[in-house]
Formats: sequence, C-alpha cells, structure tokens
Amino acid sequence: MAEVMNVSTPLESTEVRCQEKTRGGLKYEVILGEPEVKATPPKKETSSKSNLSYEVIEEKLKAAEERRQQIESNKIASLAAKMQKIEEASRKKDEQTTQFISQTKEALDQKMETHTEKREAYITDLKTKLKDHIENVEKTRQSLDLQTEEVRLAMEEKLNSANALRDENIKKMLERLKEHEEQVQKVRASNMTKLQQLETTVQEKLELAQSRREQLEQEQKEKLRNYNNRTSELKQSIESSMEVKKTEAYAQLESKLTAAEQNREKEILRKLEAVKKCNERMVEVKTTVENAEESRKTEKVTKIETKLSIAEQNREKEIQKKLEIAKKYEKRAEAVRQNKANILASKENPSSG
Repeated sequence: MAEVMNVSTPLESTEVRCQEKTRGGLKYEVILGEPEVKATPPKKETSSKSNLSYEVIEEKLKAAEERRQQIESNKIASLAAKMQKIEEASRKKDEQTTQFISQTKEALDQKMETHTEKREAYITDLKTKLKDHIENVEKTRQSLDLQTEEVRLAMEEKLNSANALRDENIKKMLERLKEHEEQVQKVRASNMTKLQQLETTVQEKLELAQSRREQLEQEQKEKLRNYNNRTSELKQSIESSMEVKKTEAYAQLESKLTAAEQNREKEILRKLEAVKKCNERMVEVKTTVENAEESRKTEKVTKIETKLSIAEQNREKEIQKKLEIAKKYEKRAEAVRQNKANILASKENPSSG
C-alpha cells in the first residue's frame, strides 16, 4: 500500500510517494512540481523623515507598545491554557492509575477470599470424611466386640448344657444302681431260703458280684473323672482359644487403627503442605503484582516529571525569547526617541545644521 505526502514550499511544490518494497524497507519517489511564479511585492512609498511629525511617531510607538503587550498577553494566556491542559492530563492519569490500582487490589482480595473459602471448605470436607472413617472403624470394633461376646456366651451355654447333661447322666446311673440294689434286696429276701441252701455258691457269687460292682464303680468313677477332666480341659482350651482370638482381633484392630491414624496424619500433612505452598504462591504473586504496580507508578511519575520539566524548560525558553524581543523593541524605541530628540534639536538649532 502506497502513501502520498504533498510538501509545499514558497519556492516549489513537491510530491513524495512512499511504497513498500521489501520487509522492513520503503521505496520513495520524489516528484518535483512546477515552480510557482512569485508576485513582486508592491514597493512601499518611501516617505521622507522630514514628513514624520512628533505626534505620528508617538502614536506609532504607542501602537507598537500596545501590540507588544497584546502579543505578550496572548502568549501568556496560551501558555497558561497549555499548563492547565498538562495539569488536567496529569490529574486524569493519576486518577486512572489510582482506579486501576484499586480495581486490581479488589480483584486480588476477591480471589484471596474465594481461595480461602475453597480451602476451608476442602479442609472441613476432609475433617468430615476422617470423622466418618473413624466412626466406621469404631462401629466395626464394637461389632467385633459384640461378636466375640456372643461367641463367648455361646461357648459358656454349651459348657453349661454339657455340665447339665453330665449331671443328669450321673443321676440316672445312680438311680439305676439304686434300683439294681433294691431288686437285689428283693431277690435276696424272696430267695433267702434258696440263698441259705446255696449259701456257699451264692456267697461266691456275691463276692464276685461285689468285686464286679466295685470294679464297675471304679470304672464309672474313672470315666466320670476322665469326663470331668476332659470337660475342664475343653473349657480351658476354648477359653484359651477365645483369648487368643480376642488378642489377635484386638491386635489386628490396633494395627489397623494405627495404620489409619498414620495415613490420616500423612494425608493431613500433605494437604497442609499443599495449602502452605499455595499460600506462598499467592504471596509471591501479590508481591510481584505490587512490585509491578510500584514500577509502573514510578515510571509514570518519572515520565510526568520529565514532561513537566521539559515544559518548564520550554516555558523558560519562551519567556527568554519574549524578553529578548522586548529588549529589541525597547532598543528600537530608544533609537526612535533619540532620533526624535535629534530632530527636535535640529529644528531648534537650524544654524548648526
């Protein structure tokens, strides 16, 4: 895409065309226009110094002084307007910077509040989950305790029932022995005569029966003693097995609870580390943003100060120029006054001329 710039001077008019030639380069075409014919200014009529009167010179001086004052007042007014514009621009820039800083600060505060709310909600959720886990572990432990208690009660019931059956069997056996003795007595009473006749044989048989009865009683007592020993051994073995199971169950529960507690502590430490890192990152971001804002603010202040200093220098230069122009005008006025005095002196002393 080509750009055309027209530059006109008092002597000639030119046309400059620039066209993109390569990347990063420009091609210029300068076309010279036709020269303009300058009109000859009209010649001023030269008036002789003798025609100038004192009043005309005084009026011209007053008019020149008024024009000079008017020009100076106009320039001072334009300078005041420019300074007011510069002050207004600096004030607007300060307002914009303060508004930008307040908006960024509010946004950061809002982000920090939302982050803290999320973090607190996450921590509360973790606490509730851990509480539920601990409650579940406690429930399982209680259920295991109930199961072990039920097993213990069932074993005790079985042992009691076994003892009751043993007592019943012993009673039945004693009753049978009593019945047997009664029957023997009856038989002995009914067959006394026969027994007396067969005393020798019966005596032998009675001795044999007595020995057999004693042997049977001894065997029954041994059986009862063995049964009692077995039941006591069984009871002890059951109690020892129950104690072993109970200790194993308690040991497993303790190991599980310790493992759960360790895992919970590790998880809490990991979460706390993550939260701490997040807080450190937020602090770093906040400090970087504050540093960036400070650097931007200082850069803007330095730019405004440089602009103000440049404007002050330009104003001083302009005032210096105006003072120089005023000095020139004063020199010219002094020369005019001297010429006027010389003219008056020559008019008063024509003989000297």
